[in-house]
Amino acid sequence: MQSTAEHMLLELKTRGPAKTGDLAARIGITRQATRDHLDKLTAEGLVAHVTSPAGVGRPRLTWSLTAKGHGRFPDTHAQMTVELIDAVRSEFGEAGLVRLIDRRERAMAAHYQQELCGARSLLERVERLAALRSAEGYMADVACLDDGRFILAENHCPICAAAAACQGFCRSELALFAKLLAPALVERVEHALAGSRRCCYLVTPD
Repeated sequence: MQSTAEHMLLELKTRGPAKTGDLAARIGITRQATRDHLDKLTAEGLVAHVTSPAGVGRPRLTWSLTAKGHGRFPDTHAQMTVELIDAVRSEFGEAGLVRLIDRRERAMAAHYQQELCGARSLLERVERLAALRSAEGYMADVACLDDGRFILAENHCPICAAAAACQGFCRSELALFAKLLAPALVERVEHALAGSRRCCYLVTPD
């Protein structure tokens, strides 16, 4: 069973920075119990807070994960993956690495297209894609905007080390999403490697 502290870390990972009261409401415990857990997580170096004025009364604290906290949601086989990328680049050059990424993209496209087959709307396609990505460790979710567009958010990147070593993976995945959701327009509006806490894609119906 997931502990309360683990639940808090997951909330901060998937939904971003949050105030003490908001975390308490989501988890279903008192503010004081929430603060006690957060103080322990702070002592472990997993969370940190910023203080903002709140008018009369005590200032409000907004909590977020530290780098160590993000590290609790690990990059799968990170070191081995980076070593393999370096080996491919050394043996076959950048062109060989590009071919490898292209092959991965084609294999993923075939699998995803099969799973998206039969979806009756763009929203259903985006939701199915999010489910596939979550099953792969990306902790994805979908938000519907008031203007009819959608946000596909990936709150964790299980291949972050590989993407940092070779940004062709990021370019490939954007191209893959564009292909799967065409004729809708897909744009990356948040990018973890550019300093955002997650990757987000804006999907605009044609």
